[in-house]
Amino acid sequence: MREQNKVKRLLELLIFLSSGLRYSLSEIADRFQVSERTVFRDIKDLREVGFIIPEPTDGRYYVDKNTPYFREISELLHFSKEEAVLLRNAIHAVSDENLLKRNLARKLYALYDFDRVVDTIVKPQHSANIHELIKAIKYRNKVVLRGYSSANSGELKDRIVEPFDFTTNYVATWAYDVEDRCCKTFKNTRITSVQWLPEPWEHEKEHKALPIDVFRISSDKEIPVRLTLSMRAAELLKEEYPLSEEFIQPVANEKFVFEAEVAGLEGVGRFVMGLCDEVAIEFPESLKEFIQNKAKNILTDRS
Repeated sequence: MREQNKVKRLLELLIFLSSGLRYSLSEIADRFQVSERTVFRDIKDLREVGFIIPEPTDGRYYVDKNTPYFREISELLHFSKEEAVLLRNAIHAVSDENLLKRNLARKLYALYDFDRVVDTIVKPQHSANIHELIKAIKYRNKVVLRGYSSANSGELKDRIVEPFDFTTNYVATWAYDVEDRCCKTFKNTRITSVQWLPEPWEHEKEHKALPIDVFRISSDKEIPVRLTLSMRAAELLKEEYPLSEEFIQPVANEKFVFEAEVAGLEGVGRFVMGLCDEVAIEFPESLKEFIQNKAKNILTDRS
């Protein structure tokens, strides 16, 4: 197993150093989660089998294009500009919550430079903000989310935060909100710009990314839910919340069952209320009570 891991790492290192960029020992060690000493040995191994990796004058390593078969290797492992544009457009056409998109991103991370994968997965108008957030996470610095559009208040407001993680496909950023003194998710499409601050994190011990359910609700709760769905309801659930697909199973007479744990009742409750004639709640009782209270409030407001 140790030899297999080394071969895998050497192949990934070869791809990494063939990107046209140059990296220091520390940057390579961080990328592969190994010591600088291990990186140095790996570079030596690649040199011994014929890859030209010049002794760096600036402390940065790369694979020289004069390496035998470099052109063939480069064409095999990297995308042309036209191929990259086509791939990016195809990926952007897929929902951000789609499991296949998430798996594709994971495979690209295994092969290519992290920042270049971001540019492939994230739409161009948001990639600059994502890069600033990546930098702030890497160096553990605060940022200002300029002109953040809150879904709750509907206002544009600057938020000073300590970003520390991303949700699937960079849909949102996990960050500690300095003003509210708690961890939240901030949807990246609602950020006007990101201002990187020189101030370091002060609340790292409180950084905690909570689970996010298929309805995009985050909390540390785990509430088991089981619904019986019509065919139409099942298809609409998959379309609106793509991550729900793995939890939907067919049963007799064109009926389907959705069974999963949710982080709160708000998301699943909104879905059920929108298709109340085509969804039956099997459990929990608290979801039925949640729907009943919402219905009462709606009727009371209208009267």
